[in-house]
Amino acid sequence: MNADTALPPLACEGLSVRYGATAVLENLTFAVPAGCVYALLGRNGAGKSSLVRCLTGQMRASAGRALLFGRDVWRDRASLMARVGVVPEEPDAPPELSAAGLVRLTARLHERWDVAGAQERLRRFDVPLGTRFARLSKGQKGAVMLTLALGHEPELLILDDPTLGLDVLAREAVFGEVIGELADRGTTVLVTTHDLAAIEGIADRIGILRDGRLVVDEALETAKERFALPLERIFADVTAPAAGGSR
Repeated sequence: MNADTALPPLACEGLSVRYGATAVLENLTFAVPAGCVYALLGRNGAGKSSLVRCLTGQMRASAGRALLFGRDVWRDRASLMARVGVVPEEPDAPPELSAAGLVRLTARLHERWDVAGAQERLRRFDVPLGTRFARLSKGQKGAVMLTLALGHEPELLILDDPTLGLDVLAREAVFGEVIGELADRGTTVLVTTHDLAAIEGIADRIGILRDGRLVVDEALETAKERFALPLERIFADVTAPAAGGSR
């Protein structure tokens, strides 16, 4: 058992991101409890992708810290990411490799790998194992990325808008896999998404970004009771442009 099991799998402490003089994220402080599905929501340009890059150690925050299992991800990325699965917004893998080849390659990078689980997941998503990644549909590419992210049985799963551009059946399949991971292992999930209807059925907590600030951070059911509205209406009201425009 890890010594840090009492710590939240993911947290931010006063995290800010600036590109030159432009502030993209400002003083974010929040934590995702173990076993929780945390939906991070925001309109385009709200800072979601910048936050994901900080949380996965791809970018250093301008101020504050991104923490995984209580440790600074920028400083300890190499060891921490062995415990994390990531599905990027745009599927990205060597285009010449097949799905089967990508699974074999990724398996060699991890001490623990669920070969049978990966094969079964690709079968459920109807991914042709011998087809080059470049020739797969967007839905199939997303399925491969999800398979690679889950193959080492991560404690934390980070999904950056994984259903963007997918049809209804593909979106349901992706979120069905997330639900399955929670049921099987209690995996902690942070997901950014525009699919509010689908995420309302599985999210425990929500965070809503507006102009780089976290304006909502609470249990989904608490937010629905407080606003007396469904999630889509909460999101629309909270992120509506202020009178006179917003930056």
